[in-house]
Amino acid sequence: MQHHRLRVGAIFALLVAGAFAVEVQADTLTLHTRSRMPAAGNTNDLRAVEGTAKWDASHSALVICDMWDKHWCPDATERVGEMAPRMNEVVKAARAKGIFIIHCPSDTLKFYADHPGRKLAQAAPKVQTKVPLKGWCSLIAGKEPPLPIDDADQGCDGCPDCKPRGAWSRQHPAIEIVDGDAITDSAEAYFLMRQRGITNVLVMGVHANMCVLGRPFSIRQMVAQGQNVLLMRDLTDAMYAHRSRPWVSHFRGTELVVEHIEKYWCPSVTSTDFLGGEPFRFKGDVKKRIAFIIGENEYHTWETLPEFAKKELAWRGYLLSFVTASQKIDDYDFKNWEAIPNADLLVISARRRATPTPMMDAIRAHVAAGRPIVGIRTASHAFDPKEKDLPADRTWREFDKEILGVSYQNHYGGGAATSVRQIAGAPTNSILNNVQPEFHSKSSLYRSRNPVNTVTPLLNGRTADGESEVEPVAWINTRDNRRVFYTSLGSPEDFAEPNFRQLLLNGMLWALDDVVPPPVASREITPPPVAR
Repeated sequence: MQHHRLRVGAIFALLVAGAFAVEVQADTLTLHTRSRMPAAGNTNDLRAVEGTAKWDASHSALVICDMWDKHWCPDATERVGEMAPRMNEVVKAARAKGIFIIHCPSDTLKFYADHPGRKLAQAAPKVQTKVPLKGWCSLIAGKEPPLPIDDADQGCDGCPDCKPRGAWSRQHPAIEIVDGDAITDSAEAYFLMRQRGITNVLVMGVHANMCVLGRPFSIRQMVAQGQNVLLMRDLTDAMYAHRSRPWVSHFRGTELVVEHIEKYWCPSVTSTDFLGGEPFRFKGDVKKRIAFIIGENEYHTWETLPEFAKKELAWRGYLLSFVTASQKIDDYDFKNWEAIPNADLLVISARRRATPTPMMDAIRAHVAAGRPIVGIRTASHAFDPKEKDLPADRTWREFDKEILGVSYQNHYGGGAATSVRQIAGAPTNSILNNVQPEFHSKSSLYRSRNPVNTVTPLLNGRTADGESEVEPVAWINTRDNRRVFYTSLGSPEDFAEPNFRQLLLNGMLWALDDVVPPPVASREITPPPVAR
């Protein structure tokens, strides 16, 4: 009798499990997509567009690309290991919804020769396709431009001397392979999909600029075969080194490749569609913050600096904040000063302003912590208002001497242009990369005297009529091992001058201790075509 009850219970459990399996396979996936579309009236301005995709789970596959146990690049091995546990949770969630899982650890199939998942892939019947299947799908001229990063050095960010080799032997063990999953590294993946009526393909893994695009089971191939393809953008990585074009952080390089894929190949999603919470982020992916302090009434930097920041800094991945007062000369009520304590760099363009006491405390704390400063034009007298009875905790009257390292002593007559020259025989500095040896500025010349011994002048200037003394117009100050860059240039016309823009950009990158684009390098993001 007991045995009979057990048999009935077991049969009932199997029936319930079977019913649940049918229900799971019938799931409709709601995926929150991001793609890149031209802005209205400007086909060159591709902006992020959010959308929603509804997929039938039973007609969907999840492809895991080259998540190897070990890579020849130590950084890549570390990041795969960091990402693999989160990826495994996504795989489990997708599998539970009825999505077909295809593991694709290229060049390691000997390890899986007797695995049921490998035999499952081998058993998939071959099919004829209108578009021939390829063993590798290279960049397609006419459909996509060259990638936005230069990976010709193979992109090992932390080990430029490491040489490519086949270091991998299997898929990372943190990603579980269970019965019903398939294992392949070829067009068998497409045969498996056709066998099951799968038309939706979700791709995750590495590396976005190489295998995720080019492998026979991945994005280019699947798009060419008419599949609906999505990239899981928070569970990928790139082989990119910050020493190469476009000279951004490794993680920003990965983001640029993802944006390329969103523009030219397929939308992307994040793992939150399966797991909730926040998207995965590598522990090393900490974006630097730049806060601009703007409060002046003469040089329109309330317009020019935000434009400059958007065009020159935002795409590089910096987080930008603006601490602003109005153009009224007695407006000391700066807005958004709470951004200062979290800033990695302060860029100052204020003129004779006091600040709220907590704001000045934050500026002084930034300096005391050894964090960098960039000043332009009126930053030499930024916090020296003409009212002399203001509390000392709201001003910094010796900012020019104590931080910039030079004494501001007014300026030559307004209206006179300035001839700017690099200083002959001066030590080379990356701030002058791609800045012409001589150019003209519409800014009137400042008198900047008595530099301290930690100041290194970079550019000198004199009035265009030659009547003035030679004055420094750009320099660095490394007192207390702090990086400070200052230029007395910064008129509205200067922001239309390529040499000034390059100078200011380089000064900010130098202050942040980030890579400054090398000499004679194009400032465009997209590198010239390379063999792939």
